[in-house]
Amino acid sequence: MGKWVNAAPVGAFAPNQCVVVDVDGIAVAVFNLEGEFLAIEDQCSHEESTLSDGEIEGETIICPRHGAKFALRTGEALSAPAYEPVATFRVRVADGMVQVRDDRWD
Repeated sequence: MGKWVNAAPVGAFAPNQCVVVDVDGIAVAVFNLEGEFLAIEDQCSHEESTLSDGEIEGETIICPRHGAKFALRTGEALSAPAYEPVATFRVRVADGMVQVRDDRWD
């Protein structure tokens, strides 16, 4: 059953930046998009590369290795060379802490 995992205090997130947190052994990149928090698996579906090092354009992250684009809200692959989506995670703010939940096993 999924559980909420603390990522970092809200104040640790600069606008349009991310923090990487381990959720049940999975690296998850949590992004602050002007006060809204979104989370995706921190691995490109094309090749093993971290997405958290990529450039953010609006609600899109660009993989720094080959330039594949992913929707931060849905995980959808938006451009080649990636065709498979990345996992997304629920995010909430509780008592000033940004938390992430892995619901894949619920």
